[in-house]
Amino acid sequence: MNFLRRRLSDSSFVANLPNGYMMDLQRPDNSTSSPVSPAMERKHPQPPQPSLSSSTGTSIFSSISSAMKQTTQAAAGLIDHSASPTPPVAQKPKILLVIDDAHTDWAKYFQGKKVNGEFDIRVEQAEFSELNLAAYVTGGCMVDMQVMRNGTKVVRSFKPDFVLIRQHAYSMALGEDFRSLIIGLQYGGIHTVNSLYSIYNFCSKPWVFSQLIKIFNSLGPEKFPLVEQTFFPSHKQMLTTPNFPVVVKLGHAHAGMGKVKVENQHDFRDMASIVAMAKTYATAEPFIDSKYDIRIQKIGSNYKAYMRTSISGNWKANTGSAMLEQIAMTERYRLWADACAEMFGGLDICAVKAVHSKDGKDYIIEVMDSSMPLIGEHVEEDRQLIADLVVSKMTQLVITAGSTPSPLRPWPPQVQPASMKSQTGPQLGQLSQPRPPPQGGPRQPQGSQPPRTNAPPQQRLSPQGQQPQSPQSTSPQQQRSPGSPQQVRSATGSSPVQPSKAGVFPPQQPRPPAQGRAPSQPSPTETSKQQATPHPHLNKSQSLTNTFSISESSQRGNANEDEAKAETIRNLRKSFASLFSD
Repeated sequence: MNFLRRRLSDSSFVANLPNGYMMDLQRPDNSTSSPVSPAMERKHPQPPQPSLSSSTGTSIFSSISSAMKQTTQAAAGLIDHSASPTPPVAQKPKILLVIDDAHTDWAKYFQGKKVNGEFDIRVEQAEFSELNLAAYVTGGCMVDMQVMRNGTKVVRSFKPDFVLIRQHAYSMALGEDFRSLIIGLQYGGIHTVNSLYSIYNFCSKPWVFSQLIKIFNSLGPEKFPLVEQTFFPSHKQMLTTPNFPVVVKLGHAHAGMGKVKVENQHDFRDMASIVAMAKTYATAEPFIDSKYDIRIQKIGSNYKAYMRTSISGNWKANTGSAMLEQIAMTERYRLWADACAEMFGGLDICAVKAVHSKDGKDYIIEVMDSSMPLIGEHVEEDRQLIADLVVSKMTQLVITAGSTPSPLRPWPPQVQPASMKSQTGPQLGQLSQPRPPPQGGPRQPQGSQPPRTNAPPQQRLSPQGQQPQSPQSTSPQQQRSPGSPQQVRSATGSSPVQPSKAGVFPPQQPRPPAQGRAPSQPSPTETSKQQATPHPHLNKSQSLTNTFSISESSQRGNANEDEAKAETIRNLRKSFASLFSD
């Protein structure tokens, strides 16, 4: 009992006890009206009740043994404290920044949609001219937005998770150079549709046309009919051109701006002076007397083809009045769109513009990115397709980027290394299997010792003053439990140690397996040698668990000793209560 008093007075051991364990021990016994000290209990033992002693002792001992096993598992870190279900936490919505003019309300197209089925989408919409940002190496990108909504100035700051760009990032018109914002988004690691890499490359039309030349050289003029074009880095090279009339395009502009039709050599020289004042580059291409314009657009995996015919008689089909109708998507048109969609790492949204001449030939003149205007009768459908494409990209980003999982989608179980599995296996087996007989000691296969200590396990000494019982007192056949999975003994030595006093159980620990020995009962001489060195690193919880396991197995031995064991268990319970009630 002094051994148990020392063990249970350890603060680290008491801290590892499960919840409610102390209250269960301090619960008063039905057979007594007041707590009695262990000394008085031994001097004046109460007569046991024959009818209830066996069942009461078994139930009390089972509860104590179960609690001690839980204590051992808690000390070894084997109990999963996160098994209790946690209430679902509201997910923070993903912020989508749409860069477009105020004529299109993109929030309604994302209403009710979720990213990966669990994140709501909060839409913030503004134009390039209404945005400012600051990007950091580790802090991402902070966007400041100042917009006018119904005559009220709205100022917001947020960190976007995704950006849909529906405006041109650069134009040579005054105040329309927003390439610095594209650089800031790229600096902050923001994902967009189309990609920031492609949008920055689309800030120069001759640069984009050079990619069309690569496709032309790859596919050939029959499959990819590209218009003939000449590039002039400055006005100094604009001396002459082989054929007239030509269309001169100044710098980088959109919507028909910067395009001039030149009829002769004199007008061409005048145009060169205009280019010198603009301090930019220029291109010249043959004027094509067109019958109609062709536009093939690609949004994700959706294709549409349109034909636009000028009604006002202007040589620019996109200027003045024009008639627009949808035409059939042919394999030839699909090839154009797919070939152009591969440039700059891939374009999720693009459109190819071509001219159909009066002689029946097609000429590809330009390709547009996600800033292309939507035309035709299916504008609402196209906007919905763009919204679905953005949600798909955001979902793919959440999955592939490995964002923090929510309680609804926990991490998949990680595979333990082989070394961890080999160490954890024997511990689980020791805690779950029935305990072996007292003299045989717990058996383990060779090489599967518990990983709690680095020193080789040895036989622990019994308390001083106790002598081991003779091995001839009880036969091995009587000690083995009929359903034990360890009936087949390994070739290891055993040390039969029995307590000499009632209610005191010495701890048991298996010794290292002896190679080449047959399973047999050791002699008293071997027992005395095994008791020479104690185990210096024996775990406290493990020794106490083995103590109760021995008493559990010894309880199965003889039915005539049930009354004495019930009294012993009752005394032990009173001792527990007296220790922690002080």
